[in-house]
Amino acid sequence: MASVLRSAIKMVREKGIANFWKEIKKEGFLDCIVDGNLMETKIHGIGATLVGVDGFGNKYYEKVENTQFGRHRWVEYADKKHYNASSVPPEWHGWLHCITDRTPEQLQMLKPKRYGAEHRPNLSGEGEEFIYHSKGHTLNPSQRGWTRYEPWQPTKSE
Repeated sequence: MASVLRSAIKMVREKGIANFWKEIKKEGFLDCIVDGNLMETKIHGIGATLVGVDGFGNKYYEKVENTQFGRHRWVEYADKKHYNASSVPPEWHGWLHCITDRTPEQLQMLKPKRYGAEHRPNLSGEGEEFIYHSKGHTLNPSQRGWTRYEPWQPTKSE
């Protein structure tokens, strides 16, 4: 908590109280009052460097000094109300977990041209249209009359 206070005081000294308040509004600190995870991310991010932004609008930060290793890289999701870890592309996942120190912009130069599929987030469980319902499930309207068991009826031969 003391480091958070120190960071806030440092920011007020550097930018002034009026600019500090404008930045708090602009960066979404007022939305953080409801969401504790977002508040922790915003407070931890004071003095961090924006490394990049992916195609989904997620922002990736790094803070090297006075930060525990493993907590020095993080993502701020674009959709602040419904954030999901599967919205992080594989290139940024590797950077976040220190598998590589190269950002996706640097990896793009090394990437062969044959890979053409873009990353899509996993939306299972996010809404009714993305949930899979098997045959015979009560919520699957196209298969209402389907039954699992069909008894065998022998044919009579004459």
